[in-house]
Amino acid sequence: MSRDLHPSEGARFLLERTSADDGATATYRASIYTPDAVVSTSATLTDDGTASLAAPTGAAGELDERLVNIAKLVARDAPRRREDGLVVWPARILRWRK
Repeated sequence: MSRDLHPSEGARFLLERTSADDGATATYRASIYTPDAVVSTSATLTDDGTASLAAPTGAAGELDERLVNIAKLVARDAPRRREDGLVVWPARILRWRK
């Protein structure tokens, strides 16, 4: 099985947790894979549903905005995951968008 995350079209968005504190905040390595490049930065997510990038990735178009929107969805889900007794901050999130 190939572990190449570069899509043939669109982009893949990968969030890999690097740290989580008291459960209210987590830091992720945030990467965008396009057919010909990969760019990365770090993202901070909080369980109030907010997410921000430490710096722009330099990706073309609106890809940074899409990455932040995916991170916000993960952040909004944190309180429900906590209530359900699940790991609040998943170790890895991978999404593809065309």
